[in-house]
Amino acid sequence: MTPILQSRLPFSPWMDPRTARLPGVLPVEGDDWLRVDDAFAGQMAERDRLFAINPDGVHALLDRGRPAATELYSVILGRLCKVAGYEVGPTSVRRPDGVVVPLDPDQPLLTLGRLVQEDLCLMERDGDEHLLTGAALCFPASWWLAEKIGRPLTGIHVPVPSYDADIARRVQRMFDAVRVEQPLWRMNALVYVDPTLHQPRREADPRTNRRGGSYVRAERQCFVRLPVSRAVVFSIHTYVVRTDALTEAERTGLEEARL
Repeated sequence: MTPILQSRLPFSPWMDPRTARLPGVLPVEGDDWLRVDDAFAGQMAERDRLFAINPDGVHALLDRGRPAATELYSVILGRLCKVAGYEVGPTSVRRPDGVVVPLDPDQPLLTLGRLVQEDLCLMERDGDEHLLTGAALCFPASWWLAEKIGRPLTGIHVPVPSYDADIARRVQRMFDAVRVEQPLWRMNALVYVDPTLHQPRREADPRTNRRGGSYVRAERQCFVRLPVSRAVVFSIHTYVVRTDALTEAERTGLEEARL
């Protein structure tokens, strides 16, 4: 299969001291938490394919997450009315790639997952932590949605070695601090051998050997507080580029960072 790639990374997180270390969170400028880039048509075609052949593998919604999912549905549709290339009608939306997606408010996350490039996860406060209560997740990077749905942040990050108790506390404080009027974002990056976007992996499966790869996979992750449900939307825009698309300085920094 021909890899679905962007021509460049909009930002190289390993090059900026603000984002090179966890959690590396910055304020979103304006309303820039959903993006359309040069891989839109390819990524959206792959999303359509995954929702058609494996909907239970890329979508999950708990009953307790439905109000937040319905709110997010309204928020994103309202936003797409203002985005160039989208045509939002009463029963369908024409995407920038020309594909018409029927609107189904009874399946809010499934519908949104076919409208935007971002994967969308709903995180809601329960006791001391936020739980994953719903997701449209087509492009997982070594995790399995069915294992993570309903889990708190600490459970979701099993078995990530770098997600220790200190990082867990800092991330939870950040989720608590997200304000409706000020979304936050961070970006990670890793070298990959395989540029495939859909890479699920169960916790018990062996980790993938990524060393020596010729692709960089990066996720621009945004944290957006919904005003009514107070859920935090964790959106993930996935970029995959060839390492030779990086500048010489970026390639040198990547080698030094040992990502």
